Amino acid sequence: MSTLLDKLQWRYAAKKMDATKVVPSDKVERIIEAARLAPTSSGLQPFEIMLVTNPEVRAKIQANAHGQAQISEGSHLLVFAAWDTYTPERINMMFDLTNAQRGGTSEGWENYRQMLLANYPARDASVNFEHAARQAYIGMTAALIAAAFEEVDSTPMEGFDPAAVDDILNLHARGLRSVAIMPLGYRLAEQDWLAPLKKVRRSREQFVTEVK
Repeated sequence: MSTLLDKLQWRYAAKKMDATKVVPSDKVERIIEAARLAPTSSGLQPFEIMLVTNPEVRAKIQANAHGQAQISEGSHLLVFAAWDTYTPERINMMFDLTNAQRGGTSEGWENYRQMLLANYPARDASVNFEHAARQAYIGMTAALIAAAFEEVDSTPMEGFDPAAVDDILNLHARGLRSVAIMPLGYRLAEQDWLAPLKKVRRSREQFVTEVK
């Protein structure tokens, strides 16, 4: 498999992972780095990743995720947690970080900061969380693609109790809420009902509408 598309054809949401195999740390770090480099609205990067390897913690999460076995069979679990809302402190933190790393600022950039400060914190927290959660999904997509590139199996999951996971990981104290989880590991193909099945996607003609 020499191309990214080949590896995306190879990947699927593994249902059974080999608990004896551990994803090498360098691969895990590259998968996480892909999520860190993902684009986000206004560059605010309003989510974080919890990298969970502790077996007891993963077992607790599994118990609140319909018993999905990949959570404990995989060697690593990524929990994507979005900001619970936008605050002036969070917005300023990212603008100040950008200015520090770019070595300065501009009038247009500072005007943009003031626009966000005037609008985002004033919105309802639920609106802000949903916006932040959508950015987390962009990051998870980048991680999924990176995992395929590394030939690491990954299974994106929404089927869990977010409130329970938030409690397990003490996310409330950090102003975060869990959005999605993604085990990383290696497929146990001979015990996975999905592994031998053909990948099914709509044709390009059904999927793409060209507007010329």
